[in-house]
Amino acid sequence: MKLIRFGTKGNERPGVQLADGTRLDVSAFDQDYDEAFFGGDGLSRLTTWLAANGDNCPKVSADTRLGAPLCRPSKIVCIGLNYAKHAQEAGMQIPKEPVLFFKATSAIVGPNDDVIIPKGSEKTDWEVELAVVIGKKASYVSEEEAMGHVAGYVLHNDYSERAWQIEREGQWCKGKGCDTYAPLGPFIATADEIEDPHDLNLWLNVNGEQLQNSNTSDFVFNIPESISYISQFMTLLPGDVISTGTPFGVGLGFDPPRYLKAGDVVELGIDGLGSSRQVAKAYR
Repeated sequence: MKLIRFGTKGNERPGVQLADGTRLDVSAFDQDYDEAFFGGDGLSRLTTWLAANGDNCPKVSADTRLGAPLCRPSKIVCIGLNYAKHAQEAGMQIPKEPVLFFKATSAIVGPNDDVIIPKGSEKTDWEVELAVVIGKKASYVSEEEAMGHVAGYVLHNDYSERAWQIEREGQWCKGKGCDTYAPLGPFIATADEIEDPHDLNLWLNVNGEQLQNSNTSDFVFNIPESISYISQFMTLLPGDVISTGTPFGVGLGFDPPRYLKAGDVVELGIDGLGSSRQVAKAYR
């Protein structure tokens, strides 16, 4: 199943995308894609409901705006330097255990919404990432149990302000949590839709030039390792997002570095998870 949310900003409604690309409005199911949905057997209930009611669901036109495909989660946990070549281009050692940071949930926007270059920013960078959506509360889970806590997967662009992330004192968070810095979607593909999340091609273009092109087989820490590791330090709640890191090809890694400017167009995608497109605009 592919979960979407659609409509104007702040007024999104739940929907599904069928195998042929048709989008259906499932507002009549009467539950949005939030913690209660993922933690309350919502996927199974929605599947049953669709079998009985799908023919009566209104269609969503192709030109309707897509929002992020889940309601604001309790947290977005990100894994830094999780591709060896990316660590090298950033001039950092390959980590011996996962590097964790948080991304503000207020940064979440739809997959094709504009990315706003923050006031005072000069080093806004791009990062295509596979993100995991948690489907069952996870605390102190083993690697063997971890995949049973996955509801699905979603495309994420982990935008970063490198000066604020790296050059200023403190944690990475202030370079990661700016408004619009977490476009998600176009949809969440449920776990059964993705045969092997550790063998997915992912790519990113800026103004039509391909700058990132890799595969999740290059993870330093795979998904079970990451979920288990994070759950030793905090409880993961249904609907929480884990972003698994970006491959080489970010702006920081070029010589000289390349960063976004107003008018730039960023396009990205992952096998089985669709693609998204953001236009960079200056803060006003």
